[in-house]
Amino acid sequence: MKRQKRDRLERARARGYQAGVVGKQKEACPYESLDARGHWLGGWREAMEGRGSGLFMK
Repeated sequence: MKRQKRDRLERARARGYQAGVVGKQKEACPYESLDARGHWLGGWREAMEGRGSGLFMK
């Protein structure tokens, strides 16, 4: 049970990261639950920091 929960949250973070890489807004988060939304936003923030430092091309 814990592994499934962790995998779901890791997937939310990865999807948030991908959304940040392509430049989507944080309001585009598809998750309703606070845990998954928090992980998605964490991935999104990480990608946005990378974009700001020039890691990704626009």
